[in-house]
Amino acid sequence: MIFSSKAEQISPSITLAIDAKAKKMKADGLDVIGFGAGEPDFNTPENIQDAAITAIKKGYTKYTAASGIKELKDAIADKFKNDNGLSYEPSQIIISTGAKQCLANAFQAILNPGDEVIIPVPYWVSYPELVKLADGVPVFVDTTEENNFKYTIEELNRAITDKSKAIIINSPNNPTGTVYTKDELTLIAEFAKKNDLVIISDEIYEKLIYDGESHFSIASLSEDAYNRTIVINGMSKSYAMTGWRIGYAACGNEKLVKLMSNIQSHVTSNPNSIAQYASVEALKGNQDAIASMISEFKKRRDYMVERILKMQHVSCLKPNGAFYVMINISKLLNKVYEGESIKTSLRFSELLLDKEKVAVIPGSAFGVDNYIRLSYATSMKNIEEGLNRIENFLNSL
Repeated sequence: MIFSSKAEQISPSITLAIDAKAKKMKADGLDVIGFGAGEPDFNTPENIQDAAITAIKKGYTKYTAASGIKELKDAIADKFKNDNGLSYEPSQIIISTGAKQCLANAFQAILNPGDEVIIPVPYWVSYPELVKLADGVPVFVDTTEENNFKYTIEELNRAITDKSKAIIINSPNNPTGTVYTKDELTLIAEFAKKNDLVIISDEIYEKLIYDGESHFSIASLSEDAYNRTIVINGMSKSYAMTGWRIGYAACGNEKLVKLMSNIQSHVTSNPNSIAQYASVEALKGNQDAIASMISEFKKRRDYMVERILKMQHVSCLKPNGAFYVMINISKLLNKVYEGESIKTSLRFSELLLDKEKVAVIPGSAFGVDNYIRLSYATSMKNIEEGLNRIENFLNSL
């Protein structure tokens, strides 16, 4: 039997593979501490839960418009206006089954075979695969720790070809926690205008920012940026609603949103109706839970970074957003553990899980093999014990 060559080119998710192994070990009764989670460990706020129950009791359990209900689109439009200084009509907004589906819709709507999409390294694991599924070509631009893992115009200029179609911005960033400044985004917007690129701006972590930093949406910086940017966001991270699967996208170009909606209508139809009504409450209701979550994340981040910087042979930057820390393990590669030379971040992560029962994500999942990623979306108790075990492992090399 011959299968799809496109499907066979798609790489499996390393993050899900590590997570699955860690969960199996837990199920087998082992005391595993997981730093791989890409979701808040807090429960969805009670007012959002109540709104979902009310929606069920009112019978809001049927199909909706494929691109989402008007009530939620109106709430999203208000959020964009109040938080980002952006004005969108409901016809410029699409609601999808998570931000990932918004991204998939966008790539399928803009890409023709061979079109290139500029992606920063490190990158979120699904960007390259979603581009390939849409017949596009990922073009990777390396960033450096010295530059806080941000694009430079010099590197971007080297990446441009006559096939360049789009550029991805992810701020705050997964996996690095990097937050772009307004001035940095302005330069990228000018670069996109000069080269006629679609901007895919993934802003899913926008609420999770620390130390007085501010989030700026690149779409708000100029009329041109507004028209060429697809803003991607969702309920998952800011409202602890990962399992509810509600993401949304907005674009100044109404035709592009229509194309995305047409694609979605055939692939999945509407996102979950109950989750949509709950999301209206999330956006319009009490927001205190976000502040509490940010405060707790900051405490965990500060503790994690302080501990890591005291360990031998590793280092990290203090992230300004999201809930991840990238640990530089370059000095540990080729170190020997029980007679084995550790060659890759994947092998480092496998040994750490096997020997110390700590699950981390290897940097190779994000295109950088000299790092591992830790999430601090877990309890302080787990963070303390997990870091103790990591330090034990490092001392044994």
